[in-house]
Amino acid sequence: MSGTDWEGFAFQGIGTDWEISTHLPLTAALRESLLDHIERFDAAWSRFRADSLVAAMARAPGRYRFPDEAAALGPLYSTLYGLTDGAMTPLIGSSLERLGYDPAYSLRPAGPPLPAPAWESVLSWSGTSLTASEPVVLDIGAAGKGLLVDLLAAELEGAGTGSFIIDASGDLLVRGPDPVSVALEHPYNPAQAIGVVELDGRALCASAANRRAWGDGLHHVLDGTTGQPVRTAVATWALAETAMVADALATALFFVPGALLADTFDFSWLTVFSDGSATYSAEFEGKLFS
Repeated sequence: MSGTDWEGFAFQGIGTDWEISTHLPLTAALRESLLDHIERFDAAWSRFRADSLVAAMARAPGRYRFPDEAAALGPLYSTLYGLTDGAMTPLIGSSLERLGYDPAYSLRPAGPPLPAPAWESVLSWSGTSLTASEPVVLDIGAAGKGLLVDLLAAELEGAGTGSFIIDASGDLLVRGPDPVSVALEHPYNPAQAIGVVELDGRALCASAANRRAWGDGLHHVLDGTTGQPVRTAVATWALAETAMVADALATALFFVPGALLADTFDFSWLTVFSDGSATYSAEFEGKLFS
């Protein structure tokens, strides 16, 4: 990412590195408010802490009231669950834990891959109310980081912060009059770029099989119908008006072609496959290096 005259506020949140860049330093009160917002989000949605709402759902069935952002998150997941024939699901948590991506970060499979339970059989999601008929391990990792980017952006805008860049370990949102150049990381070599995007007012989110990988070919992008890691796509990028949508679509691109998703969503995209080939939308804002 390029740019000058930016002041950076770096911190850890939801298990990853963040940086918010602004032309003027953020006040101490605003910084504290942003960190408090992240803590509230984590307390609701994290499956890695025992005191979260998600952890409570994993222990016992019942009706749970989630924060306001659940009202937008549910329909997005429901749409993508349908478009991917169940491959992308918020109920992938038990499948991740089976393969070792559990709250203790054991990174050791506890058995063969476990398909996610069928959404329609175990979970009702209505607005901010989630009702589980049995214990379920919710995991909103496919869209959650992007959602939090949008929530922090709304807080920055509400505080009168004119121009800013939010970088949540590669999930980016830019607000301001000037575009920002963003390198597209090579899926097999983080020190190398395969292209560049001029990001101007939209969100850019990426997903890659090498970002959270362990063991013998295991990684965090699982097919909910099988519980197994996806082996075809290795890296994806999506640009959309909100980071939540871009983040979710970057994951959905592992399961279905971008052209199919474009019938429902207004976004541009790039998918790189394990054989080295790539496909992208006609309006993709990036430039790929030869």
